[in-house]
This record gives sequence, C-alpha cells and structure tokens, in this order.
Amino acid sequence: MAPAPSLQPPVSFRKDYPMSMNRRDFLTAGSALTALAALPRLAAEWQPSQRYPDPLVRAIDPSFNKYMLALAKVERIATGLRWAEGPVWFGDGRYLLWSDIPNNRMMRWDEETGAVGVFRKPSNNSNGNTRDRQGRLITCEHDTRRVTRTEYDGTITVIADRYDGKPLNSPNDIVCKSDGSIWFTDPPFGILGFYEGHTAQPELPTNVYRWDPNTKALSVVAGDINRPNGLAFSPDESKLYIVEANSNPRVIHAYDVVNNGTQLSGKRVLITADDNGTPDGFKVDVDGNLWCGWGMGAEGLDGVTVFNPEGKRIGRIDLPERCPNLCFGGVRRNRLFMCGSTSMYSLFVNTQGVLGG
Repeated sequence: MAPAPSLQPPVSFRKDYPMSMNRRDFLTAGSALTALAALPRLAAEWQPSQRYPDPLVRAIDPSFNKYMLALAKVERIATGLRWAEGPVWFGDGRYLLWSDIPNNRMMRWDEETGAVGVFRKPSNNSNGNTRDRQGRLITCEHDTRRVTRTEYDGTITVIADRYDGKPLNSPNDIVCKSDGSIWFTDPPFGILGFYEGHTAQPELPTNVYRWDPNTKALSVVAGDINRPNGLAFSPDESKLYIVEANSNPRVIHAYDVVNNGTQLSGKRVLITADDNGTPDGFKVDVDGNLWCGWGMGAEGLDGVTVFNPEGKRIGRIDLPERCPNLCFGGVRRNRLFMCGSTSMYSLFVNTQGVLGG
C-alpha cells in the first residue's frame, strides 16, 4: 500500500483534511470541497413536472404500481457534466459520489445541503464505483487500467491492474459480494480513444473477473461476453446479471453463482433490448427487480427501464437524456440516483436497493 500523489486532494484542502485522517474523517472529507467548482443545480432547458403523480414515472405492467409513490417526482440535483457514471452512496456521510469520466474527476453531492462539488481531480478517468464490506471506496480507473481502493487515511491501494502478466483493458463496472470478493467487467472502452482514457492496444479478452480477498488473486469468471458492461447480483447472490454491450440487440445475461460463490455457470439471456435501447449500468432491489439505465436508441427510450426477476419489463422512468448508470441511496435506501449523460437525477421509490448494491 502506498500513497498516490496524483489522487490526493489539492494542497489547499490537504491542510484541512490530512492524509492521517481517520475513518469518520474519510466519510465526511469533501464537505469543504463542495465550494470548489460548484455546479449549477438546475438547467434551464429541463424542469421537473409540476404534477403529482409524476407522468415521467410509468407502469408498463400493473405489478409496478406498488413501487410508485404518488407524491414523489424526478428531480435534477446536479448538471454541467460531460458523461456521468458509477454513482455510489455513502450512507454514513449522507452523500453521493460519481464519476465524470471525460472531465477526469469524481463529483460529490451532499443530501442534507444539496451542495455539489469536486471530490477528486484528477480521477484517472474513473468509471464504476462501489464500496467494499468495510465501507471503503472501490473504483474502476480507465486511464490507469486498474481497480483501486481508497483507504480511510486517503491512500490508494491497487486491487488489480494485470492478469496473466498483461495489463487489463479498462475496468468498467464493479460490485462487491458479501464474502468480500470484488467482481468487475473489463471492456476496452477506456482505451479506444482519448476521451475517456487513452488509446492503447488490448492485450486481453473482454473478461469478467473475480478478485479473491484472501489470495488477492484474479480469476476469470466469464470469458464469453463480448464487451461486458454493467453487472449486479440477485438479492441472495445466487445469480449474477451482466450486460453484453457488443451484441445487437444488447442483452443482459443471467448466470448461476456456484462453487461456494466463486464461479459462474448456466449462462442464459434474461433480457433482450428489443426496443433498440441500450442497457448499461443497473442495480437490483430487495424484490429482485432490475432497475436498468437505458437509452441511446429510438426517441423516448432515455431513462430507466425496470424488469422483474423473470426479465419482464414492468416500469419506466423517462429522463431527458440517456441514463448510463444508477444506484439506490438515501436514509432508507429508497432514493434512486440516476446518472444522466450530463446531469444527476433522483427519485424516491417504494422499494429499497439490496444491501451492498
């Protein structure tokens, strides 16, 4: 483990948040950063609905009605981004972090004050984020082609940057299982150009990996997906869902988690984007429904599409721009935070995200 100077806060903030800060300091650090590069909180070109219930939240199937709140509507909580991704909720600090990939920074929004600002810059073109079972931030970095962990004292530990002696492509999305293992996808999106990372030649297939918390070793759990993207476990962790980004139409595969939770088998297609939409990142609620970022297809597809555990489309949240990823958060884990392409949106719903999701 070693400090990573390029990931430290600016000098002007280090005097207030030294690298010897304890766990609570880590969870609250960044509140002073909200004064830096504060973003406008509402764009003039979009306004929330003035009606209850919000017409942007729709039941496609009657089974979705119980997840809709009559007095909740879509809110825009931040804007001025280039490509928002990887939202992760810190309940012990009541704040949201996410990546703004092309701007090479991570952003922070405080639930209590609504303040928005830069959490980390540069971020090595960070993409997906999650927390491990000790509450530490786990991040996929495009530019450095690695997965890192931010320790409580602010230092950066490299979890994985190579497999079989070769550099990873560009870790994309990530989830931590209850046994402490870390699972992530590794498509080439961050090395296809200089917008989200840098140009490089892939040396590995587009695998899905599992990092073992005991041996610290990587293993390939799925090597048969062309450009894997978002991934999430079912509530009981008996299944893993993975988006295949280079199929036409895009699909979400389901796998059985076997061999004491260390391997996958039984690959099958659970969801097909037959509307020409683009599933990306997604999360699962306590009932096993998949809340999927959607868009980049025909008009009217931008937003979130919700599927039940059998893969049936049951609900929609319409947004004015594509939704690459989302997460559950808030005091009760019942607030859905949705990355728009250039903005962050939220909606209270009548369910909760699974623990660790």
